[in-house]
Amino acid sequence: MNSTTGIILAISLIIIMFGMGLSLTVSDFKRIFIYPKAIIIGLCCQILVLPLIGFTIATTLNLSPTIAIGIMLLSACPGGPTSNMLTFLAKGDLALSVSLTAVASILTIFTIPIIVQFAIEEFSNKSQIISVDGPTMIKQLMVIVLIPVSFGIWVKHRFERFALRMEKPVKIISAIIFILVVVGITISIRDVLVTYLNEAGLPAILLNVCTMTIGFTLAILFKLNKKQAISISIETGIQNATLAITLATIALNNAEFSIVPAIYGLLMYISATVIIFTKKYSGSNN
Repeated sequence: MNSTTGIILAISLIIIMFGMGLSLTVSDFKRIFIYPKAIIIGLCCQILVLPLIGFTIATTLNLSPTIAIGIMLLSACPGGPTSNMLTFLAKGDLALSVSLTAVASILTIFTIPIIVQFAIEEFSNKSQIISVDGPTMIKQLMVIVLIPVSFGIWVKHRFERFALRMEKPVKIISAIIFILVVVGITISIRDVLVTYLNEAGLPAILLNVCTMTIGFTLAILFKLNKKQAISISIETGIQNATLAITLATIALNNAEFSIVPAIYGLLMYISATVIIFTKKYSGSNN
C-alpha cells in the first residue's frame, strides 16, 4: 500500500465523517444523560460485547493471524454512518441511533488502539510481531474522525440550511467512496484475495449475525422498547468498515488486514435489509 493510496483513503474517510457530523447536533450528545439506560446498553454492546464476540469467533474458528486481526480491528470500530439511515428505514429509534454513533465514534478513538494492540500480540506470528503506536493511532483517529465530525457539527449549527442541503449528497458520495475503496483494496490484494476470501467469509457473516442478534436480545432483556432494540441491533452490527480499512492500510500498513472489513462492509447490508423488511411487513409500530 503506497503513501498516495493511504492519503486518498484518509481523505475519503474524512469526507464521510464530515458528512456524519452534518447530521449531528449537540443535543445528540446530551441524550446520554436524558436516556442513560438505552445509551449505556448500546455503548456496552459496541465497546465491550462486539470485541468479545470478535475474539470468540477468531479463536473458535482458529483463523489465520491476518483474518483474526482483521476481525478484531473491525470489531473495535464504532457503528458506521450508514447505521442511522438503516435505522430510519427499519423504523427504529433514530435519535438513539444518532446519539450512539456520535458517542461511540469519540470513545473508540481511545479503545481501538488498545484492542488492536491486544489482537496483534495475541494472533501475530512471533516472528512477525507488529507493534501498534498507540499515541500515533489516537492522533490519526482524531484527524480522520473527531476533527471532521466536529467540523460537521459546527457547520450544522452555524449554517443549518446548507447542512440540510448537503446531507443527502454527502451520503451518496460516502456510498460511492466506500464502493471505490472496496474495489481498490480488492485490486491491491488480488494475488491473495481468493485464498483469504474463503477463510474470511464465514467469520464476517458470523460477526454480523451474532452482533445484531445479541444487541437486539440484550435490549429486550433490559426492557427497552422494540424501536430502541432495533437501533441497538443495527448500531452493533453495522460497523464503520471504511474506518477499519483505513486504519489497516495507514496505521498498520497492511492492506491484508482490510480483507475482513471489506467483505463485512458488503455483507452487513444483507442482515440489515432483513430487519428492514421484517419490520416493514410485520405491521407493528411498537
